[in-house]
Amino acid sequence: MNFNKLSKQATVVTLSTAILLGGSGSTFAKQKDTLDHRETYDTSQITRSDMHKMIDQHGDSKYTVPEFDESTIKNIPSAIKYDESGNKIDLDVWDTWPLQNADGTVAEYNGYHIVFGLAGKPKDASDTFIYMFYKKVGETSIDAWKNAGRVFDDGDKNVPNDPYLKHQSEEWSGSATFTSDGEVRLFYTNREAFTPDSGHYGKQTLTTAQVNLSEPDAKTLKVDGVEDYKSIYEGGDSSVYQTVDKAFGEGNFADNHTLRDPHYVEDKGRKYLVFEANTGTEYGYQGEESLYNSAYYGNSNKFFQDEKSKLLKSPKKDLATLANGALGIIEINDDYTLKNEMKPLIVSNTITDEIERPNIFKKDGKWYLFTSARGSKMTIDGIDDQDIYMLGYVSNSLTGPYKPLNETGIVLHQDLDPNDITWSYAHYAIPQKDSDNVVITSYMTNRGYFEDHKSTFAPSFSLNIKGKKTSVVEDSILEQGQITHNE
Repeated sequence: MNFNKLSKQATVVTLSTAILLGGSGSTFAKQKDTLDHRETYDTSQITRSDMHKMIDQHGDSKYTVPEFDESTIKNIPSAIKYDESGNKIDLDVWDTWPLQNADGTVAEYNGYHIVFGLAGKPKDASDTFIYMFYKKVGETSIDAWKNAGRVFDDGDKNVPNDPYLKHQSEEWSGSATFTSDGEVRLFYTNREAFTPDSGHYGKQTLTTAQVNLSEPDAKTLKVDGVEDYKSIYEGGDSSVYQTVDKAFGEGNFADNHTLRDPHYVEDKGRKYLVFEANTGTEYGYQGEESLYNSAYYGNSNKFFQDEKSKLLKSPKKDLATLANGALGIIEINDDYTLKNEMKPLIVSNTITDEIERPNIFKKDGKWYLFTSARGSKMTIDGIDDQDIYMLGYVSNSLTGPYKPLNETGIVLHQDLDPNDITWSYAHYAIPQKDSDNVVITSYMTNRGYFEDHKSTFAPSFSLNIKGKKTSVVEDSILEQGQITHNE
């Protein structure tokens, strides 16, 4: 274990205690206490205390994903493709994100709304690619969404001098912005195949391209190729964010490495990407040392000692030792290349390795940061595999510090059997112009669980935000895939 980040104050106190007690036996008896420390690494924490308090908020209608009528749920009619023999394949569609303006509101492209989303053949996990869906502004029905097909051709990744794109096997989630010069700029995650024998551990790289569109007729948008296609960031030297080689290079494949879901945001004329990651070696890395850091527990010293004692004896101890989830941020240049690697906005050490799909925007002078999380990845007693969350945090500054919304960070919660058709995940908050209500989108139905029911756009609904509080708006269920509430 590496203890070189122990708090000086904690070390002095515990050593002084040992000296006062005297004797080698007393020193040995207090040796365990020398591991206790408090170190925030100047980041904001999702604490174990808040997660435990969150359990008491389960079932509160303000935070509960609305119930949906299973009989009304439809597959996306246009989510189809054809194989080499011309056979029709109905696709699953899961994580989606709209084309947004720089302030996060939904962009209009020549009278259309556009969403990008992951889609693929059911029961084929390797068939994971980005498709573009679009509809005329003002249309709301799921039937209105047309499918422009895959954004990238298979050969697009063969970009000279790019060290990562050529290894891409899948395309994972991201974001899209409508630039000031009228271009569509896509950010996503390049994911390599996981083949440890060859040294490929499933590297994830933040990637971008300009997506060119054309209109063959008055009712059709077409992807007309991409340009300026390039990798942006893959973790640096592992000091700020854990790299895939650091995670798996020594053969520990129990780890859950993340470096994905780039979300574009602007602040004071500068460009940034916020993304899911894991903390690096200089920002509270994983390992047993982290279990002794009171900053990750919150609340009182008594809570820290009691919870730590339980965790050290828990079957979840090993998982907690590896848990070092983070929402990271980098600044990028005007040409969308890396400018500045920045410290994590918020971390979930000892709790979970996976806080997904960060989504951030400014409202009423405050920054709101959201993330999706699964109970199945967590180490908190009382949170189980069926618990699904969208967590939220607020700050006066883009770079923090961030404080939990609704006292604990809970924004949305769902507790459904994954075999329920109305099970949903990857909730995404879309701000609306001149409104305190944001639209929540997600996908519904687990991929490959049913023959006739595919993963599809879930019905959207509204979430009210006021200061440090949020609440699901009563009777606000919208159409499947609806991205604005005024249509």
